[in-house]
Amino acid sequence: MTSFSVATAVRNAWQAGLVVPSFNVPYLPMVEPVVRAVVDEDAFALIATARLEWTKFAAQGPEYVAEAYFQSEAPTHVRLHLDHVPVIDEDDQRVDYLPIIAKAIELGYHSVMVDGSRLPLDENIAATRQVAKLAHQADVPCEAELGAVLGHEAGPLPPYEELFASGQGFTDVEQARRFVQESGCDWLSIAAGNIHGAVSAAKRDQAKVEARLDLDHLAKLNQAANVPLVLHGGSGIQRYYVRESFFRGIAKMNIGTDIRQVYERVLAESDSVEAAQEAVYQRTRYLLHDELGLTATCAKVTGA
Repeated sequence: MTSFSVATAVRNAWQAGLVVPSFNVPYLPMVEPVVRAVVDEDAFALIATARLEWTKFAAQGPEYVAEAYFQSEAPTHVRLHLDHVPVIDEDDQRVDYLPIIAKAIELGYHSVMVDGSRLPLDENIAATRQVAKLAHQADVPCEAELGAVLGHEAGPLPPYEELFASGQGFTDVEQARRFVQESGCDWLSIAAGNIHGAVSAAKRDQAKVEARLDLDHLAKLNQAANVPLVLHGGSGIQRYYVRESFFRGIAKMNIGTDIRQVYERVLAESDSVEAAQEAVYQRTRYLLHDELGLTATCAKVTGA
């Protein structure tokens, strides 16, 4: 293992106006081409798996994603992140979240996330504090979420423009200040216009709404929270808003729908896992180079 930590990389990105992309892999064959693309672009990124990617897709479980990651391991450029482990999931069911996170740390995950965003504020703080303590004992950073990044729910969303104009689900600035101080989280996933891609079988192949971000609100959250902010639902947000968000606190950005739909489409068309992997590789390189401007930034982010 190289000397820098994921916490260092994300903090360096936060201070430099850059971002650490976190690529969600709902299918295990996606791991290798994403790692290869990141290395070939000389960027730094995370391979991520969320609970819904092994309950609603085919990632199978955190141990399987870890196995695929360590087979393609390139620790100078790519590390392993446990994404959304909810306290209450997208189907409104309670989740026994702590053993899942503890197991991931034991498996060698380099950062973890607990999602208590469907809880009342005090309960979210308490759950996050519990996970942060567990993670910090292993020198692993803890991500949490405050606000409602919509899109994973089973029912239909209100029209996007209605959501944006009303600020429905946006992270509250003063709550963010209190949340970080009392929970001990290292990174905070926020809502400021971003939405998740749909995960229901009927909707998962549909194009995402072209979202945007309330940049003024982001700047206020950045000042109040004073920790690196995380942008979930990164696929489909207009490039201008994505790039500008890096200067307003976003230091980690989740990308899932974009590369997942490429994989699914090419696999369906070609019946070839190799062709689908190549499509993911090319798309990941495009995202890193053209969309995010991260080519040849690895040393700057990692300090290595």
